[in-house]
Amino acid sequence: MSRILVTGSSGFIGRHVVKRALGRGHEVVAFVRDGRAFRARVPVSEAGVGAETGTGTGDGVCVVEGDVRDREAVERAVQGCHAVIHLAALYSFDSSQAGRMREINVAGTENVLRAAVAAGVERIVYTGTVGGTAFSRERLATEADLAGAEMMKGPYKRSKFEAEGVVRRLAMEGAPVVTVCPTAPIGPGDAKPTPTGGIVRDFLRRRMPAYVDTGLNFVHVGDVAEGHLLALERGDIGKRYLLGNIDGNLTLAQALEILSELTGTPAPRLRLPHGAVLAAARASEAAGRALRRPAAISVEAAQMASTRMWVDPSWSVGRLQMPQTPVRQAFKEAVEWFAEHA
Repeated sequence: MSRILVTGSSGFIGRHVVKRALGRGHEVVAFVRDGRAFRARVPVSEAGVGAETGTGTGDGVCVVEGDVRDREAVERAVQGCHAVIHLAALYSFDSSQAGRMREINVAGTENVLRAAVAAGVERIVYTGTVGGTAFSRERLATEADLAGAEMMKGPYKRSKFEAEGVVRRLAMEGAPVVTVCPTAPIGPGDAKPTPTGGIVRDFLRRRMPAYVDTGLNFVHVGDVAEGHLLALERGDIGKRYLLGNIDGNLTLAQALEILSELTGTPAPRLRLPHGAVLAAARASEAAGRALRRPAAISVEAAQMASTRMWVDPSWSVGRLQMPQTPVRQAFKEAVEWFAEHA
């Protein structure tokens, strides 16, 4: 049994990683900003263990409150750990949060990795983003297709691009780090929700009158969580793995048809031109700045929607032996969860 520090344990993927790690018999140090919120989202009955802030159960979760921007807090949390899974990040398309995104996603990542190295951990798994991939209309992108800085159009993608640069630099200095990049996770427990979970929630609420011609690689969140632990166990140090589904490349229209079949709710038929969506996003951000509130549509999200973010994750899936739950099943479980927690 190993002791694993999991940052971002209260997030969508993080909660599933914690549960999978416990299922393997590991002890988990859950590093979260709000211990009470973590316990509310991962109740004792769900995690299978007790969870007391700042204390360990011996066979379960030790919840430690802190912020990845606080180097000393991270150093304290990682003491006695054999491995680190660093998921914590600020995932937002709100351009007014650019400074915080850099602090958390870039400086926070360096804090976690340097603290882990200083503590002598055996392995680090860093959670990157599929958004750092160079997508092509001619072929499916793979792990080798890294985007350049000029392709990072918004503050979130720029911050994660910089963070991956930090990870590569520290790997060259000897940090035992493996990078994993989830595609578009879907499934139960998306409380916030993420943008992909938001698609399901809005569809169920009949708040999706139109759609854009975009595409994503959808993957069950449980498979993504399993991929993190497999990367911890058998990933090659310095390598980058795409945690996706080989059969998961769908247009948004196809995803909405699956939701329609599962729920009986008609899918929207109106397709919005990308130019109109981008113009609306610019107007929305301008209004948001004037009113000092988040934009209803962000320019970064609109720009991302203009690209089909399709990948071929077969190399990663094969190397890690990552499970491949059918995408329809992932949507079914997401629908059932949102229906229960509406």
